Amino acid sequence: MRMTIPVAKVLAALLAEPDAARYGLDLMKATGLPSGTLYPVLHRLQDAGWLTADWEEVDPAAAGRPARRYYRLTAEGVTAARQALAELRALAPRTGPALGGPAGAPAW
Repeated sequence: MRMTIPVAKVLAALLAEPDAARYGLDLMKATGLPSGTLYPVLHRLQDAGWLTADWEEVDPAAAGRPARRYYRLTAEGVTAARQALAELRALAPRTGPALGGPAGAPAW
């Protein structure tokens, strides 16, 4: 898996609650990523076996909205995501303010 800032943001959001199922709009809000960036990342994670995706079983007319597609990290995904983010943090420059975050913190 190629680790990019968007991938790191998505993994960090999913790892915040690794057992929770999250849907696209929820992840867009958590990561600040637009849909055109988020969904390709989700598809790559799913193709890598790090993520599962399932449609919610809801009647759109009764719910007043379309069915949501929920994403959840697999056991392999949790392990791989934790390792990948730890490696990324170890490599991250310690110039947080230049990246938009506090000193010493990666910007994702």
